[in-house]
Amino acid sequence: MFELRTERLVLRPLRKSDLSDLMKIFCDPVAMKYYPSTKSEQDAKEWIAWNHDNYNAYNVGLWAVELIETGEFVGQCGIVPQKINGEVLMEIGYLFVRDHWGKGYATEAAYACLKYGLEKCKYPQLVSLIAPENTPSVAVATRIGMRKETQIVKWDRLIDVYAINSK
Repeated sequence: MFELRTERLVLRPLRKSDLSDLMKIFCDPVAMKYYPSTKSEQDAKEWIAWNHDNYNAYNVGLWAVELIETGEFVGQCGIVPQKINGEVLMEIGYLFVRDHWGKGYATEAAYACLKYGLEKCKYPQLVSLIAPENTPSVAVATRIGMRKETQIVKWDRLIDVYAINSK
């Protein structure tokens, strides 16, 4: 089974049993501020299924992020396909339970995904799609070496595209 490990975290495929943990994020209007809305349990089930479709089609997707020490679910992070200006690009995405913000988990998990995407999957480029006002996500993207490349309209709003190319 797929697993990525960092110093403090393990990233593994989402399971149906992660539903209640995902709802800690999806029901939180602060955590979901930059999404169109919070998500229902049905939305979360569809989210898990969408990720399973990505695992099967691309061998990547958003993965559950757990603390190695305790096994506690702290968020999700991974690589997903995004259509940008008619082209499918691979995006590093991350969304964490608010109680675990400010501990460096998003940066640690996103960096592991970046290394996996560039080194193992051999993607020529990885992107992150970030609302311009989402300064915490901008900080994560910048810390892992991404730079703002352009701005697009997606999801009926302006979105900054941060990118990093393989060396």
